[in-house]
Amino acid sequence: MKIAIIGAGFTGLSSAYQLAKKGHTVTIFEQEENPGGLAIGYKEKQWSWTLEHHYHHWFSNDSFALNLAKEIHHEITIKKPHTNIFVNNTIYQLDSIGAFLSFPLLSLPQRIWHLFTLGILFKLNPFWQLLEGTHATTLPFIIGKKAYEIIWKPQLFNKLGNYMNSISLVWFWARIKKRTPMLAYPNGGFLVFAQHLAKTLEDKGVKIQYQTQITSITDNNTSTIVTLKDLSIHTFDKVIVTLPSFLFLKLCPGLPANYKAKLGQLKGLGAVNLVLRSKKEFFPDKTYWLSVCNTASHIMAIVEHTNFMDKKNYNNEHLLYIGNYMESSSDIYKLSKEQVLETYDPFLQKINPNYKNNIISYEVFKTPFAQPIIPIRYSKIIPPFITPLPNVYLANIEQVYPWDRGTNYAIELGYKIAKIVDETSSSHNYS
Repeated sequence: MKIAIIGAGFTGLSSAYQLAKKGHTVTIFEQEENPGGLAIGYKEKQWSWTLEHHYHHWFSNDSFALNLAKEIHHEITIKKPHTNIFVNNTIYQLDSIGAFLSFPLLSLPQRIWHLFTLGILFKLNPFWQLLEGTHATTLPFIIGKKAYEIIWKPQLFNKLGNYMNSISLVWFWARIKKRTPMLAYPNGGFLVFAQHLAKTLEDKGVKIQYQTQITSITDNNTSTIVTLKDLSIHTFDKVIVTLPSFLFLKLCPGLPANYKAKLGQLKGLGAVNLVLRSKKEFFPDKTYWLSVCNTASHIMAIVEHTNFMDKKNYNNEHLLYIGNYMESSSDIYKLSKEQVLETYDPFLQKINPNYKNNIISYEVFKTPFAQPIIPIRYSKIIPPFITPLPNVYLANIEQVYPWDRGTNYAIELGYKIAKIVDETSSSHNYS
């Protein structure tokens, strides 16, 4: 079959990888100049490695990503970095059972109960379906009111804003279930890994057209027509769209109204990340990830990438992310990089009063869609892979449920959609 894939993120790349193995003719259309999707990165002249616009890592149980890296012979680094939280103007290490048992802001019975419920109901529980009809607002009754108020409530607000009271407990389950102390990272950065995978695809005959914008996808029942911004028209047997649902709706004017309404009700948040290049480290204690339990900070997490990956890969600079999820209509999303830093500065100075003296430069990166909102009973409204347009398939981040966003699940999703599309070729004769 002649197959088009819209988007060179990891779902698009991995689906192309599987389809090419099956002998299909595959073309990927990508609007950006590089592959990677939400994991896209960049490289300063002095660096030997690339850096993501938005912080990324793999957990040590992200088998689809790790196995793909192994299959294409891409080296990875696995480490156990420090992950801490900021509560009541103090940084605490809570990345192990032993560390949590010494957490002074909860009594010993509260700590034990919190660990017990997290372990039994979330970490060790494989039956996420039992949680589908329950809101995350039940968390204080499950893990303890004080633990929820000082640890989880501010983090949920910083990450989800006004949606925090409407999400399913399954979303929280997924965050706890998959977390591992050991983290992995592809050598060279996610952009280099994506480029390596793209080169592997090209060696298998896959054509990748970068800086190519799609304006519409239409179907005439026997083939699918992809129209580009330059008005050129391309015909395919099948088309896989890996873009967020709201962009898919814009590309396909022929979709029925009831389908549009169903997809249109799905919600998601964008992301803003400020990346600081510094002459000195921000966290002298080697913290990699700091979860911020302070709703006035406008910050979800502070991530010092070079406390995870060696700074020698970045000309001995110290690289820091200050990030948050938010709607693209929010005030902070609209700010310039100087205004974003000014907004974050009062909180950053609480942790490191002298950080500004060491700044080499900084950039802000924004994306309008990065975090799906998962309401209760999401399995009943999750978009299907098969769309009302014959021969057009949808595979995006909103379909990795019950898991949350991540390149590992994007790769798994790519494998799933490739299998579905390939199986249609066995019952049809395509030229």
